[in-house]
Amino acid sequence: MTFRIEQKFSIDSCRITDFKNYLEDKNIKQIYQRRKIKSLYFDNNNFGMYNDSVEGLTPRKKIRLRTYPKTKDLNQYLEIKISSVEGRFKTSNIINTNKYNFFKTKGILDLQYGLCKPCLYVVYDREYFIMNDVRISIDNNISYMPKYKNVYQREYGSIVEIKTGAKKELDELTNDFPFQKIRYSKYCNAVEKTLLR
Repeated sequence: MTFRIEQKFSIDSCRITDFKNYLEDKNIKQIYQRRKIKSLYFDNNNFGMYNDSVEGLTPRKKIRLRTYPKTKDLNQYLEIKISSVEGRFKTSNIINTNKYNFFKTKGILDLQYGLCKPCLYVVYDREYFIMNDVRISIDNNISYMPKYKNVYQREYGSIVEIKTGAKKELDELTNDFPFQKIRYSKYCNAVEKTLLR
């Protein structure tokens, strides 16, 4: 199990070009082509995962099914993100279509949160960059949709995520970072904008 350090930054859409120029100045390279990501998040009837995330409680987790539409990756993934006092880590397992459809219909039984049902989709475009052990992603065109409503809610602006296992490299990169560091969760934002209104 490998724990990682994460930092997130909010960047106005009109400043994305400035941010990419900043990456070029740091000799940070793009490693993958942009691709679309579609995640279906799960939670229990009391929105336990949402509430724990908002409160910053540990241990907590997020459970989602993830696909990559319109790409060569036709797999379906069950992903669990866990935040603990030691740090954060993620498990990602390929599942077959039968299991994917079962989870979408019946839900997922979790030891901590009980029966978790699918509640909303989060869809966005992601670009990937790397510098040594530091991975950087830029998420654009973020939108949310409740599982049982065919109406998307758009998130304006972009989110940059920086992930690494080496705190020193992360500090060196972000000390002079000309953008605002934030505490951010796509899932929590989605819940607040689509399910709690």
